[in-house]
Amino acid sequence: IVLCTGRPMTGVRAYLDQLSLANREDEYVVSFNGALAQTTSGNVMVDYSISFNDYADWVNYCLKEGVHSQIETRDYIYTTNQNLSYYTIYESELVSMLVRYRSLDEMARIQDQYTIAKAMMVDDKKKIDQAVKDLPEELANRFSIVRSEDFYLEFMHKEASKGKALDRLSSELGLTADEVMALGNAQNDNSMLEFAGLGVAMGNSVDKALAVADVVTGDNSHDGVAQAIEKYVF
Repeated sequence: IVLCTGRPMTGVRAYLDQLSLANREDEYVVSFNGALAQTTSGNVMVDYSISFNDYADWVNYCLKEGVHSQIETRDYIYTTNQNLSYYTIYESELVSMLVRYRSLDEMARIQDQYTIAKAMMVDDKKKIDQAVKDLPEELANRFSIVRSEDFYLEFMHKEASKGKALDRLSSELGLTADEVMALGNAQNDNSMLEFAGLGVAMGNSVDKALAVADVVTGDNSHDGVAQAIEKYVF
């Protein structure tokens, strides 16, 4: 059982503890939408980060569009928005990670002190929809981009995705895609639903996840994961 999440490790540790998967060399976790894959004891297998130059161009675009933004490192959420977005505060609470405000100049001066795992537009749906519409192709092509919520648009290294991380992990474990079942409900799950021999969409999935899944299980309020394991594994 491998938890594959857009969250940083701080946002997934409690679940690893509940599942008795924490601090193991023979158990694995994928975080930051595939930008980081490691054993639950911390041995890193996949590590993709965003360069400062790409980040600087991206955050300047966010400022131009008037969209709140942030980045996530392994230790902190950083934002150049002095007036914090409600969604930044929500994300901080959700993933148990503190927020630091820094100007872009300050981020440039301390760039050797952090690694950017992912960048996020965090704002109302209409603002993000417009920013997506206006996003220059040249800038978009530098990133792997997923919409995890109406109010979150996430940007990772071009090679980072849940599907690619799962592919790499499967190879390490001597598994083929046909031996893998993946379950998800959002657009950032699509790559792993497509990779796995059996892609299972939760009953509460967004339309784009339902479109690429092989089958649909119950929703997350009715033990959909357990239903899928009992039906397709046991």
